[in-house]
Amino acid sequence: MGELPEGMEMPKSEITTPRSSASVILSRERDGGHEILLGHRVSELPAFPDVWSFPGGAISRVDRGAAESHPEWLRERDDRVSVFALLREMVEELGVAPDGLGGLTEVVEDIRAEVCADKTNWLRLMESRNLTCEGFHCEMITERITPPQAPARFHNLFFHVPTGDPGVTPTFPPGRSEFDEFRWWRPADLIDSWEANEIRLPPPLVTLARDLVEAIEREGDLQSACDALAANPPSGPHRFEYGPGVECVLIPTDTLPPATHTNCFILGERGGERVIVDPAAKDEEGLEELSLKVQEIYDDGSSITATIFTHRHPDHIGDLQQISEIYQAPIWASSETLAAIPPCDSDQVLREGDSFVLDGPSGGILWDVIESPGHCPGQICLVGEAGVVSGDNCTLVGTILVPSGEGDMGAYISGLERIRDLRPKVLFPGHGPLVANPKRVLTEYIEHRKARHQKVLEAVRTGNSDIPSIASAAYSDSPGAHPLLAQDQALSHLKELQRTGDVENDGSGYTAA
Repeated sequence: MGELPEGMEMPKSEITTPRSSASVILSRERDGGHEILLGHRVSELPAFPDVWSFPGGAISRVDRGAAESHPEWLRERDDRVSVFALLREMVEELGVAPDGLGGLTEVVEDIRAEVCADKTNWLRLMESRNLTCEGFHCEMITERITPPQAPARFHNLFFHVPTGDPGVTPTFPPGRSEFDEFRWWRPADLIDSWEANEIRLPPPLVTLARDLVEAIEREGDLQSACDALAANPPSGPHRFEYGPGVECVLIPTDTLPPATHTNCFILGERGGERVIVDPAAKDEEGLEELSLKVQEIYDDGSSITATIFTHRHPDHIGDLQQISEIYQAPIWASSETLAAIPPCDSDQVLREGDSFVLDGPSGGILWDVIESPGHCPGQICLVGEAGVVSGDNCTLVGTILVPSGEGDMGAYISGLERIRDLRPKVLFPGHGPLVANPKRVLTEYIEHRKARHQKVLEAVRTGNSDIPSIASAAYSDSPGAHPLLAQDQALSHLKELQRTGDVENDGSGYTAA
């Protein structure tokens, strides 16, 4: 009951090492308080599309070269390399640079164009004093490390840079930009918009924004709050909030590479009723992660109403005996999933059309159950206001298999179309980061599968009759695909083509009907 074809072992995938990076929190003064600048990342980006984030980027060899060749620049700082990356990214992404007098100024177009065209020009322009770092002041207020299931990971330092009143006006660079909108936010308004499901934030920024709001409440204003955070920057593990009332615990599992973890979701508000979805923990590390989260749930004054499994694959169901020693709760799942685990008197079958409400401090949160069995018989999704807990329907890391033995290609494609028709704000997938642009990603999945379906049919129509030759022809555009996986997926397509009457098999091979 796994995803891989018989005879194929699960390949190992290494967790990506985070790259050092720096982000800028620009602030400006306004009546009633300070505002901070965020940009909306364009949909086409491979990493973190369609979320609001702070401008910044990875440290480059140019930044390291500047630190090595000019020790006199910002000599009082221990984080010079990160600050140089910050200054260069501010020029590229915002068109802003130090004015040499302790403030900021907008960069002239031709200088900015040079930096955008070639990063090395930033160092040359610094040396020629067309750009400067004199008088520049910033505070490192926190650091965050991208969770290990993301396609690109960063060890990021966040720097606060005050711009005063009226501040500066960010502009888009010449050519392609990572952002399609800039907006100034009061930190409390940022959290309010996120909690109202109006915007998407990557998990590290949710906790960062909460830290800012709490510090402002203690200290009185943003500058004082940042001074306090800079004196003792929050670091270490942080809560991964994927959406309002949706937390994530990353459980290391033997899953399909390049994924290395399964997303275990905690639904419900802190201090209220919670359910745990797909606790896949089997080894010591995973069980420890789950144990820490369960203790945190109880410490918040929450209760655990149930454990829900989206489907029966082993990378979603953990060691139930050891999990029962961490916490005990009824198991809710489809009949197919329940049949694959030891029975219990408190088990409850979840079916299409079922729903449940999790009561919390701000009221009840409704979750509806829908069936999406294409990837695995009995797979379910949970549909709520925050988005859809989508199981193994799509992912931003790797791909989703439709196993020929137990999958159903027609049902899989129909399931993707159905989820898309729900118009969810976010998808919370079984593996990888949140999907902030569900319509685009689901459409790409649907079009890709339909195109592959047609390629398999064309392979048969052009005279290929056995599975290896059909797979070779249908997957000719994917030479890196594992032959056994290509053959297994081709067989899944062939079974659907037989069902629809487009292909026949008399025992001697496949032919077009």
